[in-house]
Amino acid sequence: MGFHAPFKIAQLAAEHGQKKANLPFASILVLGFLGGAFISLGYLLDIRVIADLPKEWGTLSSLIGAAVFPVGLILIIIAGGELLTGNMMAVSMAFFSKKISIGRLIKNWFWITVFNFIGALFVAYFFGHVAELISHGPYLEKTVAIAGGKLKEGFLASLVSAIGCNWLVGLAVWLAYGAEDIGGKILGIWFPIMAFVAIGFQHVVANMFVIPAAIFSGYYSWQDFIGNFIPVFIGNAIGGSIFVSLIYWIAYRGTMEEGTSKEVKKRQGSGKANMRRQGMSKAGLRRHGNE
Repeated sequence: MGFHAPFKIAQLAAEHGQKKANLPFASILVLGFLGGAFISLGYLLDIRVIADLPKEWGTLSSLIGAAVFPVGLILIIIAGGELLTGNMMAVSMAFFSKKISIGRLIKNWFWITVFNFIGALFVAYFFGHVAELISHGPYLEKTVAIAGGKLKEGFLASLVSAIGCNWLVGLAVWLAYGAEDIGGKILGIWFPIMAFVAIGFQHVVANMFVIPAAIFSGYYSWQDFIGNFIPVFIGNAIGGSIFVSLIYWIAYRGTMEEGTSKEVKKRQGSGKANMRRQGMSKAGLRRHGNE
């Protein structure tokens, strides 16, 4: 499996972040919806797998659920999708590298949040509630228990938990950028995502699924959801932008700038060489015409 060195991953993250920040609105709408839906499908799979496991299994159940949850981010990275928590890392790296403005960053985060939420609500309502996949029996009990566990944490606890979450999610995306083939990307994604789920960290987009799923079944309120959303959003933003992007930007800033400068010179050299070749070809054609 081919992979890139860390300083090269930093360059790739900045380039990906720049592309994300400059996506047309229609792409943000569709890919943002898919990002929220794919994470929610991963969570739905998690609940369906572990809800009816024996209680005697203890935390082994959490590990099994965590092992299947990463399908959401795998789909986003490989099939295509935009996820807020991943963008909190990549778009921030583009900002620190001066490839985009703060306005572009805020605009991207805002719209991806909106469309991730719509995608998560779609899965929670139609698959969880209408299709009744988590609206009864042990599946409902597990959904309500998970949502209740998220909501009972205080503001500071939720914020700090969310920092840990997006430190790992940001690193999962980081490792995916570092791999050159699909197998490497899947492995790079799987381990950090499995870790954050097994630990029980708070993920803003995952919560957009599990808490509304409980609300649709008559538990908790939208006020409860908003009270959780605010600290988890802030914590995820800190985890992705500071604990991944800023730290690696500080570590590899000089190498990134040097690499970018070399690439620019290489492109300029190639352009000049092409112009010379074109000039020689035209001169040859003129001579041929004169003959």
